[in-house]
Amino acid sequence: MGLGSKSFQLLSKIATNDQHGENSPYFDGWKAYEKNPFHPTKNPHGVIQMGLAENQLCFDLIEEWIKNNPKASICTPEGMHNFRDIANFQDYHGLPEFTSAMAKFMSKVRGGRVRFDPNRILMSGGATGANELIMFCLADPGDAFLVPTPYYPGFVRDLCWRTRVQLIPVHCDSSNNFKITREALEVAYNKAQEDNINIKGLIITNPSNPLGTTLDKETLRSLISFINDKTIHLVCDEIYAATVFTSPTYVSVSEVIQEINCNLDLIHIIYSLSKDLGFPGFRVGIVYSYNDQVVNCGRKMSSFGLVSSQTQHMLASMLCDEKFVDKFLLESSRRLFKRHEKFTKGLEEVEISRFPSNAGLFYWMNLKSLLKEETIEEELKLWRVIINEVKLNVSPGSSFNCSEIGWFRVCYANIDDETVEVALKRIREFIGKETKKKIEQVKRWQPNLRLSFTSKRFDETVLSPHNHIIISPHSPLVRAT
Repeated sequence: MGLGSKSFQLLSKIATNDQHGENSPYFDGWKAYEKNPFHPTKNPHGVIQMGLAENQLCFDLIEEWIKNNPKASICTPEGMHNFRDIANFQDYHGLPEFTSAMAKFMSKVRGGRVRFDPNRILMSGGATGANELIMFCLADPGDAFLVPTPYYPGFVRDLCWRTRVQLIPVHCDSSNNFKITREALEVAYNKAQEDNINIKGLIITNPSNPLGTTLDKETLRSLISFINDKTIHLVCDEIYAATVFTSPTYVSVSEVIQEINCNLDLIHIIYSLSKDLGFPGFRVGIVYSYNDQVVNCGRKMSSFGLVSSQTQHMLASMLCDEKFVDKFLLESSRRLFKRHEKFTKGLEEVEISRFPSNAGLFYWMNLKSLLKEETIEEELKLWRVIINEVKLNVSPGSSFNCSEIGWFRVCYANIDDETVEVALKRIREFIGKETKKKIEQVKRWQPNLRLSFTSKRFDETVLSPHNHIIISPHSPLVRAT
């Protein structure tokens, strides 16, 4: 019997609903890459994967540590004596040495300005599982969370698919550098109240995906004040905390709540090792909650997505090696900065503007000047050209629920230097062709009109004076020094 309408009804509504989010251009780009993946020799004309936020720049440091620490693995002669104990361990509290090492690592990533209690660490299967876990703890089907735009497209899957929670966008834009304002929060909150939607919380990403920016203390204080006044939860996704590569330095919500009075029962942090260490396959997701009830309930729920004991054992050894951790964090930041600068110069050559960033594994690139009209349809048309003709998997801003047309996220830390050069060459050739088309059109129809690629300038007064960004009043480009 095929999957006709009758057999389809045999499945559950959770399994068959369309809330996974797979019908987004964000995921369609991945599928295009999987059908025709780039390889420098086997498939040099294939699609280059620039839609995947992975940190692959420091694998050599990890591999060197593994070679020098064979005892960390239960699958080596040096570590075999721990095999039985680790293989039989299944306590959902986690290995004590692992939760202790995680707490210390989380503190180190945040500059040692805050300490974390190992007993409040809940494990889950990556950040995806951690996000779903906190939703199951905090919200019922039909409840909603506010989320500032632009935001990670996978939130639809992570937060809503099985929990039946809704996301209410809080619209932010480039006029104030996508700052999350109290006014925007109030507008979204009040509209939800008018629509009889029960708002249970606010979820933010810091550093931001896709912007690659960090929130300052003033903004974090404002967000905490808002959720405190409304008595709703604040979930802070901090999975990119160690990807900051230039000033301003990273400020975690855990640091700010030490300085102000607030209801700690409302504060929760999502963390993982997928981005900061480059271990997405290890599926290490963490919920850190200041709410005792969430810790107790979440620990029972974590039984469905524990980190394997073998992974916990190895990572406990690695994260307890302070000399290695210090070296890794410093070198990772240096390499991310170097890759960021390389990409910046490549885009400047063809006068592509981008949003100024100091963290993350990606660029927020502005291609508005290539659109005939500022519509989602035109943005997606350009995206299809980039995917199918330029053969680059980048993600359109509309898939991040961005309120402005023409933005694209481009990931640059998941490919090697040689592939970066190929990608930049393709971009240069594409922009060159598009520029030539526009010049010919202008000459044909308006010979006296000068071609302009000017995009909206970003307010330099909003930018930190310490983030190494210079904005020329005479240029639409954001240039890095």
